[in-house]
Amino acid sequence: MQLNKSDAMIRPDQTRVLLRNHSIGSDTINPIFLTEELSREPRTSRIVGRVMDFSEHEVNQKLEVVLSEFQDRHRNIEEKFLRRFKDIENVLPPRSPISQNRKLLLGAYYLCEYSLEAAALFNPSIVLHPDQSGLKQNEVRFILSLRAVGEGHISSIEFQTGIITSDLRIVIDQPTRYVSEGEIDWDQVVDRVTLVKKLKDLGLYNDIAGSMLDKLGTNGSLRNLRFEIEKFLEQHKGSRQWGDIEKAANSVFELARSNYDVRFSPDVPISERVIFPLSPCESNGIEDARFVRFTDDDGNIRYFATYTAYNGRTIRPKLLETDDFIHFRIRTMGGPAVRNKGTALFPRKVNGTYVMLSRQDGENNSIMYSDHVEFWNECRVIMEPKYDWEFIQIGNCGSPVETDDGWLVLSHGVGPVRKYCIGAYLLDKDDPSKLIGRTREPIILPEGDEREGYVPNVVYTCGMLQHMDSLIIPYAKSDYAIGFATVPVKDVIQRME
Repeated sequence: MQLNKSDAMIRPDQTRVLLRNHSIGSDTINPIFLTEELSREPRTSRIVGRVMDFSEHEVNQKLEVVLSEFQDRHRNIEEKFLRRFKDIENVLPPRSPISQNRKLLLGAYYLCEYSLEAAALFNPSIVLHPDQSGLKQNEVRFILSLRAVGEGHISSIEFQTGIITSDLRIVIDQPTRYVSEGEIDWDQVVDRVTLVKKLKDLGLYNDIAGSMLDKLGTNGSLRNLRFEIEKFLEQHKGSRQWGDIEKAANSVFELARSNYDVRFSPDVPISERVIFPLSPCESNGIEDARFVRFTDDDGNIRYFATYTAYNGRTIRPKLLETDDFIHFRIRTMGGPAVRNKGTALFPRKVNGTYVMLSRQDGENNSIMYSDHVEFWNECRVIMEPKYDWEFIQIGNCGSPVETDDGWLVLSHGVGPVRKYCIGAYLLDKDDPSKLIGRTREPIILPEGDEREGYVPNVVYTCGMLQHMDSLIIPYAKSDYAIGFATVPVKDVIQRME
């Protein structure tokens, strides 16, 4: 088999740091720390008081030092300082108007740097870039998503871009050192019908939750939902059902907050955009995003990514959707068939139905069908471990590629001493529940220095791209760095049983 490994490499860069809210009370970096909680933290008023005691001259001096140290590390840092100041503005003591520099300094005390790639950079996924202009013949531009892991083992999604040349060389665009986090759209519409369905799916819907949602109407905003829940709690404080009411309120708002829209400024390059955990269910990480360029029946192109949200205790499969990599819709997936990791959506409907791969039992590959991309009710096992390199477990390595011979899927297998290898299998084009071929041996396995890293003896990918007659496979080397392999499609298929 003509497998070629590229010289292109992406390694972790600890200098790429994100400016995040600092939750001073718990001394942690909390991605969902709310303004109200910050205001209630006893230390907030004390810290603010200390800064307010500075003379204006001292404020100017100290701010100058802060800016000299951090201004070159972040875009628009003063704007970020001011935005953070607004989160603590309501605890200021009544006094004369506060200067702009004091506002900036106060905001700086409630921010911290987070090194996104400090621990690991791995599990890439690759799709065609929406913009294919200005390229030479037989070149394509791509977007690569990466799982970055930093302090506290919190995972986020980063992006890089590059070009695949006509002779299959991988050229990575040099990213800037800056990174930027998107903003939650609090005015996004909450689909009440879908939210109720998801609450019922999780066993969280009851008469109390229904009463809260009735106040919202059919399609209110996330901001309005929060307001109505707070008002409902205030009206029923002290009632005999207070424990149940509080529990229902938390369930409704937590699930609603787990279905959010996040936007970036179009002026921020793709390589600077970071999707950091922004909801309670993913507070400990966004894991293993599998991106796919999806073609609707009418020819419209969308991008989806399935990923695993982790809150430190439980996992929840989620779905990301975007048209432009600027505005992202992030939704929880419902139904009994999405209770585990490793979901991967097909790049189009098959026979008028969405199709998705998954691993339900931690061991076998399964397939699911649905009329609604957010709800999956049934699944069936299509592939079990067969060869020694996959005896412990198998799973998909991202969305399938459609070929003349069928749906080509990369797989991962785990063997002795937790060694991860990449293989492939083929599904029938008209009935993808039928397995028609699989590789007896891995097509990529950890060799040489690829065995050393954050998690040794692992090669893994979350998605490939077909360019001309070859597969372009970005893959993680022991969860530490990203390499690329190319292989003709026909060679992979010919190697199958």
